[in-house]
Amino acid sequence: MSDIPTQIKYTKSHEWVETLEDGNVRIGITDHAQDLLGDMVFVELPEVGDEISAGEECAVVESVKAASDVYSPLSGEVTAVNETVAEAPETVNQSPYENGWLFELKPSVNTEFDDLLDADTYNKLAEEDSH
Repeated sequence: MSDIPTQIKYTKSHEWVETLEDGNVRIGITDHAQDLLGDMVFVELPEVGDEISAGEECAVVESVKAASDVYSPLSGEVTAVNETVAEAPETVNQSPYENGWLFELKPSVNTEFDDLLDADTYNKLAEEDSH
């Protein structure tokens, strides 16, 4: 199984959420997700200022195999997008947890954090998904 950072949270739909020092969160797709999708060829990001709800489709990652929707793990306002992945989608494959993040969000509902998975729980889910 791929290396899963323990300091961040995860969703069942293979997004990750990292809390930043300013209280905003950074969101991307997991190493497991990018591995299943294969070589990224296109990334469509939300717009800065967009208000999105938890579970809402907010981005698209497209690989040589398939296009896949990215769902926002939390509700809030988009505060930043990673232009690097828009210009070089392969960054998501090369560095899904560092340079390959997709967007940042200012969360508007704090209780939604409780629905996110820890690394161990996500790891079990990803292992089951692989079989």
